[in-house]
Amino acid sequence: MDRVKIIEVKQSVFANNDQRADQLRQELKQQGIFLLNLMSAPGSGKTTTLKRTVELLRDELKIGVMEADIDSDVDAKAMAEAGVKAIQLHTGGMCHLDADMTRQGLDVLAKEAKVELAILENVGNLVCPAEFDTGAVKNAAILSVPEGDDKPLKYPLMFQVCDVVLINKIDVAPYFDFDLEKCREYIRMRNPNARVIPICAKTGEGVELWAAWLREQVSAWRS
Repeated sequence: MDRVKIIEVKQSVFANNDQRADQLRQELKQQGIFLLNLMSAPGSGKTTTLKRTVELLRDELKIGVMEADIDSDVDAKAMAEAGVKAIQLHTGGMCHLDADMTRQGLDVLAKEAKVELAILENVGNLVCPAEFDTGAVKNAAILSVPEGDDKPLKYPLMFQVCDVVLINKIDVAPYFDFDLEKCREYIRMRNPNARVIPICAKTGEGVELWAAWLREQVSAWRS
């Protein structure tokens, strides 16, 4: 009896996506567009953080935001009210975006506004979004204090692929069993090169440091 042939579909899918992501990055470089992929668990404060970020950078950069969700347009409306061009991406039940899906969003965004900084607010999930390269220039993750300081141990890939980690809701740290230094240590275990910035998107604490980092990255990419 012949042995059953096994095809590693997952690996081939990832390889194909990686190629498309690299191609997208090359095109973004030529167009002078910086794409940021922002990831986190649901409820970490992605949209509030983005609104604060836009307040600090909208007079310097032309910003467009792509909001990815399984359904609804709540976040896109919130960003439009903040004064930037925003579009909603519905994933049809999928828990992530890949390079082709991101490209579709960028194509629509480019038709409606000329942007220098495009921000993808990925689907709220600490697993799937980390597995797929979206073609972004940089990846950012938000870890909120109520989630616990051990998240880098439980979801290693998310922190391995990120260039910067924002520890949000730092104002409530005294009320939770959250050790900031342990969290920094756990992040360094996964990714010693990741920048860690504690913030409170609600009050604005630390957001200027985040905006300064992003400003520097955009300038370097467009130069």
